[in-house]
Amino acid sequence: MKIHIVGGGAIGLLHAGLLARAGQEVTVWTRTDKQAERLQAEGVRLETLDGVVRDIAVDSHSLSSLQAGPIGEEHSAAWIILTVKQSHIDESLLHRLRRLSSGTTAILCLQNGIGHMEKLAAALPDALLYAGVTSVGARRLDDARHVRHTGDGPLWFGAYSEDKKDDYLQNLLLKILKTAGFRAGLSNEMKDMIYQKLLINAVINPLTAIYDTTNGELPQHPTRLRLMRSLYEETSAILSADGMKPGGDGWQLVMQVCAATAANVSSMLSDVRAGRQTEIDWINGGVSGLAVRLGIASPLNDAVTALVKQLH
Repeated sequence: MKIHIVGGGAIGLLHAGLLARAGQEVTVWTRTDKQAERLQAEGVRLETLDGVVRDIAVDSHSLSSLQAGPIGEEHSAAWIILTVKQSHIDESLLHRLRRLSSGTTAILCLQNGIGHMEKLAAALPDALLYAGVTSVGARRLDDARHVRHTGDGPLWFGAYSEDKKDDYLQNLLLKILKTAGFRAGLSNEMKDMIYQKLLINAVINPLTAIYDTTNGELPQHPTRLRLMRSLYEETSAILSADGMKPGGDGWQLVMQVCAATAANVSSMLSDVRAGRQTEIDWINGGVSGLAVRLGIASPLNDAVTALVKQLH
């Protein structure tokens, strides 16, 4: 099956490498010509969980190469997997997604935070949109093609709109993802899953960025731990008010994530260290925006959003 991966970061390269290794016809669309040329010539260098390194051939083009005019049959695909960060979902990218997709193309969106599905649905009214939540770990080791699979975790996805889905396509992707080694599953509760992941990210990501610390070190200082707990309580109350279902012990899950990813540098801290724009507007900023719509105060989410923006 033809699959487009839009985004050449760690998650995009990991999906491209694993799917191509499993025999799928994969095209990676990158932001730069340089990365596309490297991938086209040398493939994805995939370092698996067991330490095996392998070069895997993929097709690759830069998004800027999608000029005006008809898209050839060679660029038609059954699935587009969108792995770019929320900050990159701008009008230019939306235009290129419109050109890549058709009435028979489904788009799986793997962004952190909230707000992206509404933006994509408005810009792509005819698209078959699927929301996804993944906890797989990946780290890009160079600026082009080398990715390390750093952690296993489930990948859940489901139709954003019940009246715009394709049972055949979603079941086919599910089968292919499992064959490629992903612990994938379909869900009709994607809003809840997105909120559950948002709750974890909203506690860990901004505070690791502010304190410049790893996930595992974050809760080890009592002052940081108290702030984590307060931020968790505020965020949980806001998301619950918008329909997040009560699950298990959410606070304990946050602590378990910190322990399981102890050595990890969060994506937000990585962005701060590299001088890149973070996803704070769509994580804690998204929670604050939701609170405004619900008429609930969100002082801690407001504060960490402002603090992280000062670190850009």
